[in-house]
Amino acid sequence: MKIWRSLLFVPANQERMMNKLADLPADGFIFDLEDTVPDPEKNNARQMTLEYMPKVMGQRSWIRINSLSTGFFHEDIETFVGAKGLVGFIVPKQDCLGDVQAVDRMIASVEIARGIQVGSTPIIVMMESANGVLDSRAIMTSSTRIESMIYGGGEDGDMNVSLGATWTSEGPEMMFVRQFSLVSARAAGFECPLDGVFSNVRDPEGFRSDTQLSRRLGFRGRTVIHPNQIADANTIYTPTQAQIEYYSRVVAAYEEALTRGVASTTVDGKLVDLAMAKTAQRLLDHVAAINQIEAITGFARKK
Repeated sequence: MKIWRSLLFVPANQERMMNKLADLPADGFIFDLEDTVPDPEKNNARQMTLEYMPKVMGQRSWIRINSLSTGFFHEDIETFVGAKGLVGFIVPKQDCLGDVQAVDRMIASVEIARGIQVGSTPIIVMMESANGVLDSRAIMTSSTRIESMIYGGGEDGDMNVSLGATWTSEGPEMMFVRQFSLVSARAAGFECPLDGVFSNVRDPEGFRSDTQLSRRLGFRGRTVIHPNQIADANTIYTPTQAQIEYYSRVVAAYEEALTRGVASTTVDGKLVDLAMAKTAQRLLDHVAAINQIEAITGFARKK
């Protein structure tokens, strides 16, 4: 299981920000070549990413490449397929099945040319339009290289433009597309569906509230745009110690029940059967994945 509680966007032409990455406890970094980098800076951003990406400890370096509709997509993949330190690509603006199929073929062509196993470059797709959301399950299941998705619902972003909706911190206006994207991700078998950014870095309470809602909906991590959001995201998307202890007892009690020839029992007065045992084991597997990434990065959460 792969877990990214926090994926920090880093404008790939900003050396000052890149120099801080070693001190940040994000589960991953997204070197951004797309919207945060002006066109004249695209090549400089690529070269800086090639320089800094291998310096990131652990497998944490993703790149948001430019979309198919730009003139920069091909050069992005030509530059980075097989590059040292690369985990995979964040692919923006996936509006239909044809988009992701084209991306898959183009990456595959570079892999073949370089003698790299086809499909070995993972991608995470971004849902940023009404059509992308409606086609999201087909998009997410169209290639084995897709590891997860990001719901792109940030304030005044592309999803707002597509829907004509007004964004509010409480979020009811965008709830349908947010949940639809999540349901598609779960139907596609993704263990770590990712929520999008919360754009107001001066509203930490709003960020915490929105992230708690995100976790309750079923997202297991999100993209963030400021280092100050990382710790809250990591904490909120991590099961509490009380949950870990309870679900550990659930698994133990269910396994003990099976030895007695029964498939149900109770823990703390609550029914435990196969479904509850699966829920418990899923949470414990989630915690194990978090422990693994914290061991790699050296940034342990507060107990």
